[in-house]
Amino acid sequence: MDYLLRDSYHIGVQYGKFDLNRLIQTLQAIPSDEGGSTRVGITEGGFHAVEALVLARYFMFTQVYFHKTRVAFDVHLRGALSNLLPDGVFPKPTEGEISKYLDWDDWKVLGLLADGKGGDDGCRLASRNHFRCAYHTPEVSTLQDMVCLARIREGLRHWIKAEESASKSWYKTGTPDIRVKMDVGKPMPLSSCSSVLSNLKANNQVLLYVLPENAQEAKKIAEVLQNECH
Repeated sequence: MDYLLRDSYHIGVQYGKFDLNRLIQTLQAIPSDEGGSTRVGITEGGFHAVEALVLARYFMFTQVYFHKTRVAFDVHLRGALSNLLPDGVFPKPTEGEISKYLDWDDWKVLGLLADGKGGDDGCRLASRNHFRCAYHTPEVSTLQDMVCLARIREGLRHWIKAEESASKSWYKTGTPDIRVKMDVGKPMPLSSCSSVLSNLKANNQVLLYVLPENAQEAKKIAEVLQNECH
């Protein structure tokens, strides 16, 4: 609830908005059916507020967190850090190395990037000359979409510099099993109450990236191959 509202505010978008006050008012501790541990859930009157929360989370992922340009900078940040860090990994946050671990903060990394460190990925971050997305599948890709992706991947094989998948992202989009305390009857999973969320499919989009100077020609090839697929 916190990071969606904060991200929405600082990024300047509306996707992460939902009725926070109503949601908090309807929070309740709900015992599990099997007699296990009690979990935080909501009363029946709040399930539309939770629908809005889950949709806000989904839209923030599809429109912001997995935006093609933001994902490109993820690629370059990983590459730059691999080049900057000793042996390509962070020091361990253990008693013996905790000071070294904490030394790798934002300011240190930004300073190194400003000094031209971090290899090719570091230079691309500093100059904003990031990889360009030459092709992407639909947000919810079918088997036919994946077959088409394979043809385009093969057609662009000499140019592809990175391939990123939403299904492998650090941010998952699956519908959470939030318990709803009904006015009458046993508690139910939110997906059983909500026709909206029961039909919400996970994002399995795939993005293919090329160098900026190859982007225009790569997009033309991808368009031709896509038309042949359909």
